[in-house]
Amino acid sequence: MKILFFAGSLRKDSYNKKFVREAQRAASAIKGIETDFLDLKDFPMPPYDGDIEDGPGIPEATKKLGARIMAADALVIATPEYNGSIPGTLKNVIDWLSREDTVSLENKPLLLLAASPGALGGVRVLWQARVPFEVIGTHVFPGMMGLPGAAAAFDDQGHLKDEKTAKRLNDLINQFVEYHRT
Repeated sequence: MKILFFAGSLRKDSYNKKFVREAQRAASAIKGIETDFLDLKDFPMPPYDGDIEDGPGIPEATKKLGARIMAADALVIATPEYNGSIPGTLKNVIDWLSREDTVSLENKPLLLLAASPGALGGVRVLWQARVPFEVIGTHVFPGMMGLPGAAAAFDDQGHLKDEKTAKRLNDLINQFVEYHRT
């Protein structure tokens, strides 16, 4: 089983990139799991515009991202919460990918994570992010995880400091893998 990991954030030192990397490390420890990580910064896309789609067509970055998603059996995405909602960058990616001839996100198992410096840990975005994914046929795993206090949650190597939090993430990754292996 191959799982693709990425964050819905572009910032180099993003808490969500660190969090999804921790999820990737947890998955890599499971027998029979192959992991892949991508950075959305490597897939620049203009804001979705039907005129672009009708004219020059779907951007090459969208096609390349779609191909990476198609090559994976499942996805794990960590998303920031911007003003209590899904970030425009991630929403734009979903919108463009939904326009593919074969929608790469359709029928793809997905685990959603969120990290935030705030006390809620991005839980509001987790519920909102489910909607556009589910609308286009992505199978969003029922379990999700928000990481509050993300600014202080990682050590200098980008690993979670708190053992209970790391165990909770590890358990969630194992549940996700087992659910989709069956």
